Amino acid sequence: MGSSSRRALVSVSDKTGLASLGKRLASLGFEILSTGGTARFLRDNGVMVTDVSTVTGFPEIMDGRVKTLHPKIHGALLGRRENPDHRRAMETHGIQPIDFVFVNLYPFSETVQKPGVKVEEAIEQIDIGGPSMIRSAAKNHESVTIVTDPADYDRVLSLLETGSEIPLSLRRELAVKAFRSTSTYDRLIVSYFEGLSDSSKDEVQPFPDRLGVSLERQQSLRYGENPHQKAALYRYAGRPEEGVAGARKIWGKEMSYNNYLDTDAAWKLVHEFSEPAVVIVKHNNPCGAALGASVLEAYQKARDTDPVSSFGGVVAVNRAVDPDCAREMARIFLEVVVAPGFTAEAKEILTRKKDIRLLEIPENQGGEERFEIRTISGGVLVQSPDTTVAPDLSLLKIAGEIQPTPAQIRDALFAFAVGKHVKSNAIILARDGLTVGIGAGQMSRVDSVRLSGMKATRPTAGSVLASDAFFPFRDGIDEAAKLGVSGIIQPGGSIRDEEVLAAVREHKMFMILTGVRHFRH
Repeated sequence: MGSSSRRALVSVSDKTGLASLGKRLASLGFEILSTGGTARFLRDNGVMVTDVSTVTGFPEIMDGRVKTLHPKIHGALLGRRENPDHRRAMETHGIQPIDFVFVNLYPFSETVQKPGVKVEEAIEQIDIGGPSMIRSAAKNHESVTIVTDPADYDRVLSLLETGSEIPLSLRRELAVKAFRSTSTYDRLIVSYFEGLSDSSKDEVQPFPDRLGVSLERQQSLRYGENPHQKAALYRYAGRPEEGVAGARKIWGKEMSYNNYLDTDAAWKLVHEFSEPAVVIVKHNNPCGAALGASVLEAYQKARDTDPVSSFGGVVAVNRAVDPDCAREMARIFLEVVVAPGFTAEAKEILTRKKDIRLLEIPENQGGEERFEIRTISGGVLVQSPDTTVAPDLSLLKIAGEIQPTPAQIRDALFAFAVGKHVKSNAIILARDGLTVGIGAGQMSRVDSVRLSGMKATRPTAGSVLASDAFFPFRDGIDEAAKLGVSGIIQPGGSIRDEEVLAAVREHKMFMILTGVRHFRH
């Protein structure tokens, strides 16, 4: 089959470790085949390479769209060394085997995440030759070693430098990783094009017939919800720094499964508000939420909603944490504080507490998911995220004779936004931009009303009550009246709305109907 020297094909978009890779391959006597920018990079670093076009006898054409799609390349990758017919075909057609392939793909994911990226630009970042070479080499991994991750360069080269062969077990492991990389890449492309708006309808395309979710394991967790359960954290492929899964931990021990759940719940709620806000979550429900002129004021108000439950809670802030707020936070035990940032002094104050975890999520990295996915036995349920809180003020319907004041409307909308993030049946009492009492997760709405009063640590008289869904009977209104509630905000839509409204009139309350329901099961 001609020359006995080993050959490696190197064609990468990610140039991490490339100079060292080229030099080490050259020192081992490899003939290095390469293309385009990779070949230029290696030559600039003193590594001799052979252009793929020299091997194929065909130039790169169509702006580089066609360069490695040739029998001299794929025959060299796919030819089975132990198969006499394959060997004869390779000899007949002058195909020299390629033993090692180092390839990674065009940065499609990074490209489509750029603001304002055009479809034409995205299309040009769809790699064709790269996945083809990866699949050819991985298919023939009994003879060819395929490396798609720069983190694996040293594993392979160290073995070669000691005179060892690459064991089949490692070649197979790398082949699996390679197939996973192309599978992930294809799912990212599918996801991008499925997410494009239909210009004729100006809406996102409907749910696909097949839904592929590309996830990468970030870390194993100590255990799941309970010590006897195993758990791990996965992140969406191509979005390593997005949301709570991609948060940067700047202090504290590793996050637990429950820490992540509570942090996500707190982070999503605190971003319902544009003014300074703080949310404290315990067992996946907010135990306090508040707005303030500063993060210090908002934190104090949120904490004092339920001081007992706030102990050991998870705190989310929608502004950078400053020293005054940090000092107040440091007065009690908190599991996690997540914020867009921490001042240097605030960080120094909070890191004196060894058991706290500090997470940082820049404001531009908390993107909303296209789908919400929950597992059930035998499958999954998929829905679009609940991104609506309530209609514009002009679309709110005021029922009854009592008109709410602007301050009461503000409290009503605040309470309704909090209720969106509380387990159903959810009842929120609020006044002056803070939660007064929260009734969560009860089997009947009237019990949630009672619980909101039981949890209140401030007077409930004059507060506004928000309900995540309609009142099926007037009993909830009657219980609210016992708490001194001044008005109700709820979706409406019950067959007994007139009965409920009669109770509101009787108790001299106002009632706002939003037409928007927020069940959270």
